[in-house]
Amino acid sequence: MADLTTRIGALTLKNPIMPASGTFSEELAEVFDLDCIGAHVTKTITRGKRAGNPVPRVCEVNGAMLNSIGIPSKGAEWFLKNTVPFYRDYDAPLVISISASTADEFARFAEEVSVPGVAAIEVNISCPNIEDDGKAFAMKPGATADVIRRMRSATGLPLWAKLSPNTGEVVEVALAAEEAGADALVTANTMLAMAIDSSTGRVRLGNIMGGLSGPALKPITMRMTYQCARAVSIPVIGCGGIATIDDVLEYLIAGARAVQVGTATFISPTTMPRLIRELDRKLAERGLSTVNALIGTVDVADEAIAIAEYA
Repeated sequence: MADLTTRIGALTLKNPIMPASGTFSEELAEVFDLDCIGAHVTKTITRGKRAGNPVPRVCEVNGAMLNSIGIPSKGAEWFLKNTVPFYRDYDAPLVISISASTADEFARFAEEVSVPGVAAIEVNISCPNIEDDGKAFAMKPGATADVIRRMRSATGLPLWAKLSPNTGEVVEVALAAEEAGADALVTANTMLAMAIDSSTGRVRLGNIMGGLSGPALKPITMRMTYQCARAVSIPVIGCGGIATIDDVLEYLIAGARAVQVGTATFISPTTMPRLIRELDRKLAERGLSTVNALIGTVDVADEAIAIAEYA
């Protein structure tokens, strides 16, 4: 068997496969052994209780899914009392995803959830920043740096900054997150989109717009993964449209040190353990003894790199 271990900052994962936030829950323990995956990543939580967005919250579109869940949450107190203890029975590290509406709230929240059993914090900076007219933190380097810097001063836990595909400054945002103290980047969250039912003329989501995920998003987040992996020295975790072993291989070749599986789990709850088995076989077929031997091996001509950076 190949060595599938990969390092994300201070954390060593037994393999590079983990869930994307919002697509994983304790109920999957009834489907497969949760210790087989590299890490556990929870649904994004908020400090207070949230009801979420109006229905309908999910709809299917060509090659993708749209969701506008709205981060429903039972709050930090319930999460720390019920969810964190559940994952203490497993060896795979627990990564909790958090959201807040100001940089100070992010910092206070990070301190509050820095408890035994939590291995890292994924920072959902794709959420609206009420101090900047509701623009997502990850849209601008300055807002990104501010929230990560404040969180870095509030917790000693590793911070994974989850970036947004809705910005035109992805490399600048990535560099700002790294400089401010992020230990890893996740590329990326969903892309803002909408759908209309032509027969009724009505929008298909109760909140009008939602996040695009699934195979249609993959070329965008693949590009982000490649760009960020070239620009920063901290690990990059690829996320977007991963359903097959070829998807996993492509992200690793692009420079990701691990990947997150999201929409595919809704279609087949055993997607992640299947990908782990297939990754081991694929590495053997290529004569590779470690997954690290594949990471960042993309074949790009120097001329193409220059054109891509200029663009």
